Amino acid sequence: MKEHYELIILGGGPAGLSAGLYAARARLDHVLIEKGAPGGQVLLTDWVDNYPGFPEGLSGFDLIENMTKHAQRFDLNIETACVTKMDLDQQDKKILFLDDGSQVSCGALIICTGASANTINVPGEQELRGKGVSYCGTCDAPFYRNMHVAVIGGGNTAVQEAEYLTKFASKVSVIHRRDELRATKIVQEIAFANEKIEFIWDTTVTSIEGENGVERLQLLKKDGTTSTLEVEGVFVLIGVTPNSDALPLEKLNADKWGFIPIDTESRTCIPGVMAAGDICSKAVRQIVNAAGEAAVAVLSAEAYLQSSK
Repeated sequence: MKEHYELIILGGGPAGLSAGLYAARARLDHVLIEKGAPGGQVLLTDWVDNYPGFPEGLSGFDLIENMTKHAQRFDLNIETACVTKMDLDQQDKKILFLDDGSQVSCGALIICTGASANTINVPGEQELRGKGVSYCGTCDAPFYRNMHVAVIGGGNTAVQEAEYLTKFASKVSVIHRRDELRATKIVQEIAFANEKIEFIWDTTVTSIEGENGVERLQLLKKDGTTSTLEVEGVFVLIGVTPNSDALPLEKLNADKWGFIPIDTESRTCIPGVMAAGDICSKAVRQIVNAAGEAAVAVLSAEAYLQSSK
């Protein structure tokens, strides 16, 4: 890796790879830094059915492979490294510090570090991820037509996703560890009025079971009683955590959860620093809007670099 680049893209998920495609095609002096294999959360997605251009759908692995090959056709430069902190105070040089003690700088930076879905950490969750265990109702609802599914959570996202799931599923069981929802009243009212939704209160899931896919959940109520719920899918919707350990969140005006606000041109509050994908503060986190934000981020980075000359 060189000491300095015009543009650094931090993160190799769909946003990072899309930014990499635009940067490489624009012939910017760039590098995409990823701490592991490119792909992010999409690698944990069994099937993607809503990304434009693939009418038959494709696996998360294949989508990332296609994105990577597409960018590499234009000589995308990918380096494996772990960024531990950064200095974004200088207008003409952003400095990233790596875990091996070295550092690399750039004129413009695009942050695409993404976010990770919160898990319940019970037996069967990881083993059946992508085989009935999902973390996105909007993404995976069509796979559960006329099936009984469960939603774990009680916030706005969980309840709104449960409502959305009823467009496809025959029944949606919302499992919440408390005796009342955290969702706003209007969201609750809509869900309570939906005959397809049942609520299981004061209950946690202790295991997710099934041979080749989700078949049942083991439940534990606050009073100590146990039960089994037969379902064909379970949506764990208890929030996401931004991958922001290396980011100066206060300087980026991150929200209370650690997500970064951007404007319509994917610019952060720091000149020369853009962001795209799930690390951004927003309501919708989909592959397609991550890619779109990344494309805009590169165009904004180009404009910034040009104006800085």
